[in-house]
Amino acid sequence: MKQKEIVAAALLSLSIVALGWFVKAGMDNYANKDRKVNVKGLAEREVEADKVIWPIVSKEIGNDLGDLYNRIGSTQAKIRNFLKESGIKDAELTVNAPQVVDLNAREYDNQQKPYRYIVTSVITVTSSNVKQVRSIIARQGDLLREGVAIVDGGYENPIKYEFVAFQDLKPKMMQEAIENAAKTAEQFAENSHSKINKIVSADQGQFSIDDRDSNTPYIKKVRVVTTVTYSLKD
Repeated sequence: MKQKEIVAAALLSLSIVALGWFVKAGMDNYANKDRKVNVKGLAEREVEADKVIWPIVSKEIGNDLGDLYNRIGSTQAKIRNFLKESGIKDAELTVNAPQVVDLNAREYDNQQKPYRYIVTSVITVTSSNVKQVRSIIARQGDLLREGVAIVDGGYENPIKYEFVAFQDLKPKMMQEAIENAAKTAEQFAENSHSKINKIVSADQGQFSIDDRDSNTPYIKKVRVVTTVTYSLKD
């Protein structure tokens, strides 16, 4: 009988200890459940564009469509020869159909013009050899010797530089952004005499690719900002 009482007392003691531990753990979890820190991590890279799209625009004006088409054809041939002699391949060239504007067909414009038609031609160079194309762009004035005037493409036909290898860079930048977020969280925890515990939530980050500045559109700035929420513990 006495042995049973001892066993019962031991079990009761263990139960009380276990209950106390669970109560304490519950209270700790309750006390710490709102102890969180929300931080942002940033990663940036400056990279060179790996694709260029260069629309080469030329125009002819006159009153005889047949003559204009012959002149446009001659201009296109000179531009193509210049590009091919500069190392541009046929696969990198796209010749668009000429666009014709009949000024007499504009109902809202009653002013007399010295010519009736404007014919616009666009030959587009699309290449991954950005440095080569940039060197050719710098020499496009050589076409003037051939009697070819290249006009500004304006907002409709701007030179575009792109960074298409972005997907290869994305995982590394995400890792760097998260590491930077962790450093910020650790500093915050240290200042508050705590430690970071685990990640409560995180987003995949917002990526942006912009020109570094207006003078060097072929240099891109890739940027990602990710937001991470950590729980804190003592």
